[in-house]
Amino acid sequence: MLPITNPEPAFTLTRASHVSLGVTDLEKSRDFYRDVIGLVVTGETDDAVYLRGLEEAAHHSLVLERAAVARAHRIGLRVRADADITAAEKFFVSAGIEHQRVERAHQGPTLQFRDPVGTLMELTSSMDVVERKMQNFDEHRAGFPQRLDHYQVVTYDVQAATDFWTGLGMRISEYTATDGTDELWGTWMEVKGNTHDLVFTNGRGPRLHHFAYAVPDGASLLHAADVAGAMGFGDEIDRGPGRHGISNALFLYLRDPDQHRIELFNTHYQFIDLETPPIRWDLSNARRAQLWGMPASNRWFFEASEFPGEPVREPLLQAAPPTLEAYLALH
Repeated sequence: MLPITNPEPAFTLTRASHVSLGVTDLEKSRDFYRDVIGLVVTGETDDAVYLRGLEEAAHHSLVLERAAVARAHRIGLRVRADADITAAEKFFVSAGIEHQRVERAHQGPTLQFRDPVGTLMELTSSMDVVERKMQNFDEHRAGFPQRLDHYQVVTYDVQAATDFWTGLGMRISEYTATDGTDELWGTWMEVKGNTHDLVFTNGRGPRLHHFAYAVPDGASLLHAADVAGAMGFGDEIDRGPGRHGISNALFLYLRDPDQHRIELFNTHYQFIDLETPPIRWDLSNARRAQLWGMPASNRWFFEASEFPGEPVREPLLQAAPPTLEAYLALH
């Protein structure tokens, strides 16, 4: 069934904020995100690289952390103020949710927790402020990524994930359900007024499917693809360019040296007014994934980044996705 958003959550979420990835070759991954994607390197240590988009004033939206095994370490969300971190702690205690306060470089009060479907999350109320680079046009490169926008997580239980996050104030902008029912296969949820900050889709999980940066226009996606090809990463274009039905976004997906997936996208619409209902898509409607072009490949549907220490579970709902390989077999 379709959950109803809690209009008075225990604390106030404001946006998707940052992601931390474990990478096995820190320097190679830094070069990929700086030169192939176009992110700005804010700072480096022996064990971490901090990056951000061109218009971001927060110190980082991507943290690369040196690791023996490539994993998606944490997904980060911002809350409005320090008081919301305290309120979140109280809520998690009352709800029996695992959590801990941590010290994170360049961040204010920070709280880590595990949501009911095993997604490893992090909340922070502030970050160090740095110079925006949006008008430093001489420094722009590759896809010209402006800001981190959203995440997509593969989960074994979309209903449970959606129930939890709508309880914390997220609104469903669009969703996919079994034809003729509200049996949820995917939910696109937001708090900042466009179509999504956090997405859950059905599959083996919990795993991070991708994180996404907004770019200025469609030409930026094509330029990013050209740069990837010129620098030897053409085979790491995972999907696109294309246009989604859900969210109406133009998209390009790439894989980094550890096979973490990043999306560059353009053309969200507003989802602000409270009376606006979510858009529903039947599971059988292939236009939800792309309005035109070939379907995504097996690896786009089935490969994703695991979270450290979290067992991957089989999905409660079973169906074969419309993969490129299946399409070609029929045509």
